[in-house]
Amino acid sequence: MALNLDNKGLKSIVNEFELFFIDIWGVLHNGINLFQNSIQVLNELEENQKKYVLLTNAPRPNLDVINFLKRMGLDKNKCQKVYTSGEAALSYLNSNWKNSKFFHIGSTRDFNLFKLFEKNKVNNINEAELLLCTGLFDDYDEDLNFYKSLLKNEIDKKMICTNPDLVVDRGEKREFCAGSIAKVFEEIGGKVNYFGKPYPLVYNQAADVKGKKVLCIGDNLNTDIRGANLQNFSSLLILNGIHKNEADYSYEKLFAKYNVTVNYVQTILKW
Repeated sequence: MALNLDNKGLKSIVNEFELFFIDIWGVLHNGINLFQNSIQVLNELEENQKKYVLLTNAPRPNLDVINFLKRMGLDKNKCQKVYTSGEAALSYLNSNWKNSKFFHIGSTRDFNLFKLFEKNKVNNINEAELLLCTGLFDDYDEDLNFYKSLLKNEIDKKMICTNPDLVVDRGEKREFCAGSIAKVFEEIGGKVNYFGKPYPLVYNQAADVKGKKVLCIGDNLNTDIRGANLQNFSSLLILNGIHKNEADYSYEKLFAKYNVTVNYVQTILKW
């Protein structure tokens, strides 16, 4: 049974771990504001000389997320701890698909992910060798049926999904992510390569995990917690995140629904 840390705080278990993977969106901020309790946790981890990585399923290079966090008010040293699913995907794309024609599915704000090989971008999906999914188009950000129609004749092509998250909460508004498009593509018979949590590669790219006692902190059972399970890391679920509206479930029933194991829970991340 998961241990609730609301009263004892993260400090009660901090010395059991050497490395912390901490989710950003939903744990560190809500897309609009930083959570000050979470910033205190980062300060305390540094005071206790604990290593941490701000590991996020963001379809952008590290630098884009670093700059975003700086604008939100996060200090420079903490920003340098960022590692994104986009960065992991970019490494793969540069090694395997750098000269291939691709069709981009996602917002124009994700442009920097493929800036190095933008000459290979095509505007006609029929001309593409690769489908690069960073999210939803700005004009079709709520209608998944649009993507089912768009992709129905493209299942012979490989899709690269740079953010396995299905949804994210921007403030109080829930939005679809790239993982929802990838799921549609798989449902109609397509094949997807995923980069980011819960897939093991991103943890090894982000930090040296060998032989370390690791705690993964996040608000998403499908990605943050499942990723911890797959790596045999311990996990802390932040309850006031993606799953906050699933209050009809007890903790254990909720974990069973998603087929995951959770070691600790907190309503919000707190020292």
